[in-house]
Amino acid sequence: MFLLLPFDSLVVNLLGISLTVLFTLLLVFIIVPAIFGVSFGIRRVYMKTLLKIFQWATLRIERGAKEKNHPLYKPYVNGIIAKEPTSLEEEIKEIRRSGSGKALDAPEFELSDIFYFCRKGIETIMDDEVTKRFSAEELESWNLLSRTNYNFQYISLRLTVLWGLGMFIRYCFLLPLRIALAFTGISLLVTGTTVVGYLPNGRCKEFLSKHVHLMCYRICVRALTAIITYHDRENRPRNGGICVANHTSPIDVIILASDGYYAMVGQIHGGLMGVIQRAMVKACPHVWFERSEVRDRHLVAKRLTEHVQDKSKLPILIFPEGTCINNTSVMMFKKGSFEIGATVYPVAIKYDPQFGDAFWNSSKYGMVTYLLRMMSSWAIVCSVWYLPPMSRQPDEDAVHFANRVKSAIARQGGLVDLLWDGGLKREKVKDTFKEEQQKLYSKMIVGNHEDRSRS
Repeated sequence: MFLLLPFDSLVVNLLGISLTVLFTLLLVFIIVPAIFGVSFGIRRVYMKTLLKIFQWATLRIERGAKEKNHPLYKPYVNGIIAKEPTSLEEEIKEIRRSGSGKALDAPEFELSDIFYFCRKGIETIMDDEVTKRFSAEELESWNLLSRTNYNFQYISLRLTVLWGLGMFIRYCFLLPLRIALAFTGISLLVTGTTVVGYLPNGRCKEFLSKHVHLMCYRICVRALTAIITYHDRENRPRNGGICVANHTSPIDVIILASDGYYAMVGQIHGGLMGVIQRAMVKACPHVWFERSEVRDRHLVAKRLTEHVQDKSKLPILIFPEGTCINNTSVMMFKKGSFEIGATVYPVAIKYDPQFGDAFWNSSKYGMVTYLLRMMSSWAIVCSVWYLPPMSRQPDEDAVHFANRVKSAIARQGGLVDLLWDGGLKREKVKDTFKEEQQKLYSKMIVGNHEDRSRS
């Protein structure tokens, strides 16, 4: 027994030295740079190295598939139906002409009109442009995370070993490191904002609150190995305005808040999230709503209006889509935040899916599972564009203003601009959408009848 004591002592000493070295490295290379907002460029080198490995793995897979005459890529990745941007009236007119040669206004109704609605129904079933926005993008290249293309099969022993080595690095090295950083960032956020909250209101409190928030968010960004490129920083949101952005993931907040100081808007939660919210609101004028208040659109608008009317208060960060989209498109913006009359600062966020899928499919994964998937990916790489501020025109209603802002974000981020409501992720299509198509067709028929009556 006494012979084991020196060995036990050696193990304890080695463990202590290892932990000391690890903590020192975290402090020097991650925490301290996060405090001062600087970077040593290690993540950039890491990203470039990964890109070279992905390129080699993909070329090796393509060569192996070619040798075996195995189809590697799907013939159509982005869509299976070619659709022309034409109106209901134009399409029915074309069908009538090709079928009977009669003019559009000759009969009130033709049996051939049915073919238009049948074709539209089949197109919607085969190529639903809404449902596919709530599933992860399929990559043509292999990123060593999963079989991101259903045709990727076993090719060689070297690729299999490389995949196994990647899994070991991600789960045995990166994941524990990221969890430690996330815990550090959240702990500092709760502690720091609580302490700052006891200070009297003034410039000192505002200065400390801003830097505590920035420091903690930057640590959390490093917990995800997030590599972010910010463009046009001169357009960053200013006090008394509203920052609106497309929404892909809960980490959108961290991505933006690590480069700016915002007042958050959201529903009050319980558990750990509730502890964080209560600590944050002590140091910064965030706008939290009770569950019952969120349903009252007028109350929410009133609270937001009171906030933006005070030009000394921070810009509000809002995601008008109301749900997460898979970063291929931008869906309908809720008009509430555009009715207030404040200056809107649009922001476009675009993630690179090669290194990890940032999209949160909340109907498939819980928050814990989602965070585990994020922290066990290679990295989170994204670009952020700050667009010039936009204001509502005198003759423009809130809906048209929201659509104008949405189009600008979609155009800058290279995203598809869709008019559909993201709420269709969980709900059925509203009857108003169906009635709108019925009214268009009825108006076309009734309009023709009225014209003939006048003549």
